[in-house]
Amino acid sequence: MVRTVGVEEELLLVDEESGEPRALSTAVLALAERRAEAGSVFESELHDHQLEFATEPRADMRELAEEILRSRAEAARNAAQAGAAVVALATSPLPVSPAIGSDERYRWLAERFGLTAQEQLTCGCHVHVSVDSDEEGVGVLDRIRPWLPVLLALSANSPYWQGRDTAYASYRSRVWGRWPSAGPVEAFGSADRYHEHVDALVDTGVLRDKGMIYFDARLSHRYPTVEVRVADVCLDPADAAMLATLVRGLVETTARSWAAGEPSEPVGVGVLRLAAWQAGRSGLDGQLLHPLTMRPEPAPDVVGALLAYVRDALEDSGDLARVETALKTVLERGTGARAQREALARAGSLRAAVTECVARTRG
Repeated sequence: MVRTVGVEEELLLVDEESGEPRALSTAVLALAERRAEAGSVFESELHDHQLEFATEPRADMRELAEEILRSRAEAARNAAQAGAAVVALATSPLPVSPAIGSDERYRWLAERFGLTAQEQLTCGCHVHVSVDSDEEGVGVLDRIRPWLPVLLALSANSPYWQGRDTAYASYRSRVWGRWPSAGPVEAFGSADRYHEHVDALVDTGVLRDKGMIYFDARLSHRYPTVEVRVADVCLDPADAAMLATLVRGLVETTARSWAAGEPSEPVGVGVLRLAAWQAGRSGLDGQLLHPLTMRPEPAPDVVGALLAYVRDALEDSGDLARVETALKTVLERGTGARAQREALARAGSLRAAVTECVARTRG
């Protein structure tokens, strides 16, 4: 059986002419609900400047790519009717004031975490891949840890923050890391140890519930999936589909490794944090830490190592040729971070750069 994959994308709501974020999610969601025939795929997020959608679980990655395009287009239609546009940027390039949603959970987060919550206007891409059991899922989590920074580098799409170039390719990853439960974690060895660790975190009272387990990858608390949460939302929808396909390849490869009794790589959390920092800093435009050696190498070489690692799984699912082409494309043209900087260089203003990115969001 081929594993199913679902994608959750968070999008920014902006003024199409000025590029400034618009806190209109309530209006957009109401329009989406009225237009939906079988239930809306859209949800609110922490800030009213955001909109999230979730795809159906798909085994065929072509169908998943088509659904991402459809969902982005539908989000754009609903936003336009509310007087806004949607753009797939992981942070707002332009200055923005916080607008926490009215949901009771969001209000609790704002009161509990203060400025950390106020500054969490960030948009990520979460990929769910089906697993047969929690034991298999934890076996996967233990083995994908060193590869997750490569996914962050491939998706990097947040170079600007409050009107300034941060010098990072993914500044979202730095902002997101302020949550106390975010980031890489140790290997657990068993599902029991994983759940004991999660329960211990929640029992501290620092976190509201298991929904605040913000690990770079986790067992979903709602679905029988491994949920990889490390990536920025991708500017180009084709990159989102590529990312999801790579994640499925990683899950399948590491599940096979777990089933064969092969040990996970003994990489400490401290080193993984440095690998994630390096990926967020340079994206694909510098060096990354190689997952098998944790030594710096050129980004294309590290991406090549990821492809080699999951090659058999991609070949078995029929995705290898498409992923090879997609990786070649993103290595040549760059990620969303490079696209944003190039747009600013052409247009001369962040406002015009955001407007250009609105068009690219739709594919």
